Amino acid sequence: MSPPLVLLPAFPFTARMWDRVRPLLAATGVDVVTPDYRGAHDPAQLDGVEPSLDVLADDVVTLLDDRGVGQAIVGGVSMGGYVTMALARRHPERLAGVILADTRATADDETTRANRLAIAAQLEADGRVDVLVEKTLPGLPGATTKAERPELLAELQAITASVPAVTAAWWQRAMAVRPDSTETLRRLRVPALVIVGAEDVVSPPDAAAAMAMAVPDGRLVTIPAAGHLTPIEAPELFAGAVAGFVTELVSAAR
Repeated sequence: MSPPLVLLPAFPFTARMWDRVRPLLAATGVDVVTPDYRGAHDPAQLDGVEPSLDVLADDVVTLLDDRGVGQAIVGGVSMGGYVTMALARRHPERLAGVILADTRATADDETTRANRLAIAAQLEADGRVDVLVEKTLPGLPGATTKAERPELLAELQAITASVPAVTAAWWQRAMAVRPDSTETLRRLRVPALVIVGAEDVVSPPDAAAAMAMAVPDGRLVTIPAAGHLTPIEAPELFAGAVAGFVTELVSAAR
């Protein structure tokens, strides 16, 4: 049986961000699983839990256990990539392959970390996600998407608005304390697909290239005319790259 493909969302979104990609992959025969992070719909799931991406990585293992799955191909966009790397560090035996899209292996620098914590504090104080809609979302799509598909921002705003503010704050704090994962990538013993939008200014192409080079069996796909959200901005190209990678892994395992 082919391993399932688990895809994890970017910040500050839910699994709805995979709505365009999921049917495209399913049509190729890929068993696609797109879970939400804990707290995405019920912030009480995070009560008393110290913010850490390790918690979300362990949740993926619980998901696999519940499905009776030993190994899966796991990947994600942005924060989903961070969670995937945490999973590779903590539970490498559960991985059949890795997909890292529009993300980076390095930890936050002091300025970025301070900004995350400031936004988290504002989310907790205001109880609304307005700060994300106003300051975070506009910087995610690429220049081409902004020019040719301005309606996409409204869709992203709708997904973000569904996330509780305290949950978004917890996710921000978890990202702020994540470690550098470069050494984790160097120790990776399964193939990795690194995807990046050519217009991504958050996790730019040079960072993606460095990640692909760090992995012993890594390969890089650059998607033109897309920014930090390649599955949403270029779903067909994203799905095509992922489907090809999954097919390659399955064929090699036979």
